[in-house]
Amino acid sequence: MSLAPRGGYGFALNGVPVVALPHALLWLPETKTLVVSDLHFEKGSAYAARGALLPPFDTSETLARLSAVMSTLKPDLLIVLGDSFHDIDADNRLSRDDKAALLALSHSTPTIWIEGNHDPEVPSWLVGQRCAHFQQGGLYFTHQPTGRVAGEVAGHLHPCARVTGKSGRSLRRRCFISDGHTLIMPAFGAFTGGLSVTDAAFHGLFKAAPVALIASGTPRAPGIVRAVAMSKVDLAN
Repeated sequence: MSLAPRGGYGFALNGVPVVALPHALLWLPETKTLVVSDLHFEKGSAYAARGALLPPFDTSETLARLSAVMSTLKPDLLIVLGDSFHDIDADNRLSRDDKAALLALSHSTPTIWIEGNHDPEVPSWLVGQRCAHFQQGGLYFTHQPTGRVAGEVAGHLHPCARVTGKSGRSLRRRCFISDGHTLIMPAFGAFTGGLSVTDAAFHGLFKAAPVALIASGTPRAPGIVRAVAMSKVDLAN
């Protein structure tokens, strides 16, 4: 594994060059493909309907961050790994501006919409191909990881890790987790939570010892992605 441009971390996944970007996105330089997972549009409005009031700007924030990266990288293909919407009625709660922005994004770049457990039916008005899984070269894109397919790229589990620096300060960050055969993506949505990479849900998903690929900085000001051995990840996540 080696450090790649733009603060990303470059490595071979099932023999395919990939770059884990500090924005919680995956970049495939050979095909100019951008991969994102777990956008969870309208999670805030779903919680509000149940009385848990959150700022109603998660969709706008998520779209703005994704659009900014896309305008820089100009991908030839966008792959969205499921749970794009927080529930099957989320598209009906989109603001007019957010719906227009999402339509513009899907018109600008060929898009693969992979079905998630939160959104088994992607809205019909979105432009792009809908499927349960998608294969490109040596990589297999899906929502829920199985660990049984070589080159599997999945989301769903929202991995995160807590590490302690030399100063003694402990930080919890979204992260990728990979062993070079399987990759589990961090969640991209503004309101998505995280599951510790030490959780039992990750057990059995990797053929070799995985590493956590963690970005310094914040979602709005991402830093550099670095590989952290699992032995360095705090168990008290």
